[in-house]
Amino acid sequence: MHARRREIAASDARIGKLLVALLFLYGVASLVHFTHNAEFLREYPNMPSGLSRWQIYIAWVAVTAIGIGGCVLWSRGHAILGLCVIAAYAALGFDGLAHYALAPFAAHSALMHLTIWLEVVAAAGLFAAALGRMAKLAFPKGRNS
Repeated sequence: MHARRREIAASDARIGKLLVALLFLYGVASLVHFTHNAEFLREYPNMPSGLSRWQIYIAWVAVTAIGIGGCVLWSRGHAILGLCVIAAYAALGFDGLAHYALAPFAAHSALMHLTIWLEVVAAAGLFAAALGRMAKLAFPKGRNS
């Protein structure tokens, strides 16, 4: 019985480290994409004319605050709620794909594609990990029904 508890604790620690790493990776990827958007705003095709670089940075801070909120909830023992917020934060990373709704794929530079897809792939990894962890918490193996 004690060996099983140690195994579960070790698994939880690995999952926790993975989630932290994915949160960091997505946060950096998001910052790279938002920074590129802000600094090269006029080069992005069909972006709204009233949008300013500072609005983009403020949007990044708002999005990141959601992720931080999820981390705080998760670290303070509200695992399911925290993971739900983290998953929502990750889902916001798919918004970068909206660039392709504004203009065709070919209208974007290689660096634009790189920053968009870096954010999307990092978001997908975090989203999957958060959902996977929620599923393990909600439906643990070996529980008595």
